Amino acid sequence: MSGLNHTSYDIVVGIPSFNNAGTIKYVVETSVRGLNQFFPSLRSCILNSDGGSTDNTEGAFFSAYSDGVDLLSFKYRGISGKGSAMRSIMEKARSLNAKVVVFLDSDLRSVEPFWIERLVNPVLEKNAAYVTPYYVRHKYDGTITNSICYPLTTALYGRKLRQPIGGDFGVGREIIDYCTSVPDNTWNSDVSRFGIDIWMTTSAVNEVKGEIYQAALGTKIHDVKDPGKQLGRMFREVVGTLFSLMQKYESRWKHVKGYTESPIYGDAVVGEPEPLEVDLGNMILKFYEGIENQKSFVKEILGPEIFEGLFLLRKTDAMIEDDLWVRIVYSIASSYRDEALRERLIELLVPLYFGRVAYFVSKTESLVQEDAEKETEKLLEKFVETKGELISIWEKNLG
Repeated sequence: MSGLNHTSYDIVVGIPSFNNAGTIKYVVETSVRGLNQFFPSLRSCILNSDGGSTDNTEGAFFSAYSDGVDLLSFKYRGISGKGSAMRSIMEKARSLNAKVVVFLDSDLRSVEPFWIERLVNPVLEKNAAYVTPYYVRHKYDGTITNSICYPLTTALYGRKLRQPIGGDFGVGREIIDYCTSVPDNTWNSDVSRFGIDIWMTTSAVNEVKGEIYQAALGTKIHDVKDPGKQLGRMFREVVGTLFSLMQKYESRWKHVKGYTESPIYGDAVVGEPEPLEVDLGNMILKFYEGIENQKSFVKEILGPEIFEGLFLLRKTDAMIEDDLWVRIVYSIASSYRDEALRERLIELLVPLYFGRVAYFVSKTESLVQEDAEKETEKLLEKFVETKGELISIWEKNLG
């Protein structure tokens, strides 16, 4: 059905898309099954907010079997990107007086009907304001999350959320109202692109009163990307947003010590993620070339000690271990308050990120998923333990 039959809905499933004709039909039909199985008495609709696809994504969307669930597709307004698509969905959901919005990525191949229940019910039954995903992922899928977003967000705000940029979320009215009320200048930034997920999570932690849950969703299978070849742009937008928010919430995170675990809704789901091959040699090369091309800036921003350590790495063919990585992130995050330097700082951090991921890959190549996860947890603890160093660098840079 190509339209909405009601002026209000209890549940809205929002699917941002851009050239996802090959996968969006499956996401829609799985959502329909979940809505009808778990919430048959509630009014539900599925909204596709598209970025101008040229592969007939909209046609694939409407070709899905909707089984009585209303479908609507529209082209969003604003800057081209996922954030603009999600903003449009929330604005529409607010006008429809929705109680909860579920966001699903349009390239998902592992979504199951129970995902709908687990992303919706904490809002309807547990007074949750926000529900993040809790996935089983390949050890090399989600390197931006594992190397910086997960450990730094936990250390800053004291809430341990395993997938702060997971892509699939449950959102209650408190978040919907907040996100649709922020000024346009917020959306004239990387928040309208890949920065949206970390912005949503950070806003939820700092701006709303409701609880934040994690939904056990099992395996995430989607269009995975080699971090050294395909994630540069995403890294810039996500991490730039994360660092910008540190300035906004400075008065909060400076007083946070330790962290609390966020409750997980639903029993653990056993699954096997798809294999993911990464080009280790390419990442090492990009690391070396990146810091070589910015030698003087590396020394200016990171100081002589880290500078010397980085260029010693070149001689030993080593990579960026935990202690060095945390110091680098804290130094660049502190310098990011200088708006004139922001673009250069992110360009500096990108090759260093490749060096960090290369270290993680080399250390975990022979490890099973569970043991690789322990290495990520060790990095998180290092961020938390050395947060005092971040505060010292931050305050020093104020002068």
